[in-house]
Amino acid sequence: GFPRTLGQAEALDRICELDLVISLNIPFETLKDRLSARWVHPASGRVYNMDFNPPQVQGVDDLTGEPLVQREDDKPEAVAARLRKYKDAAKPVIELYKSRGILHSFSGTETNKIWPYVYTLLSSKIPPILSDKEN
Repeated sequence: GFPRTLGQAEALDRICELDLVISLNIPFETLKDRLSARWVHPASGRVYNMDFNPPQVQGVDDLTGEPLVQREDDKPEAVAARLRKYKDAAKPVIELYKSRGILHSFSGTETNKIWPYVYTLLSSKIPPILSDKEN
């Protein structure tokens, strides 16, 4: 997400005024497991997830048959460190937007369960776009 740090939030303030901020609260273990299951095909950038989008043959790209690699920062130990660092950096950003009354938080572990709530919020804030026929 963005902004991730207070400095980034302050820079964003200089170019626009936010009226809605969404925070997704996902359990640490869920994030660690998802990120640690990510493998990539370096030449193309295709991303696979061993849990919900695995390659047809384990360890190789579906299109080229070339080996997949796990980025160093996607290994479980690195992911855990990244998540701890993010949590510390993001806390003041969350507090800033909460104090402005524009923060909306959603919790869960599955996109298809969180998305309807996010969609409802966004739909209430953004007017529908009408086609020329409806105008």
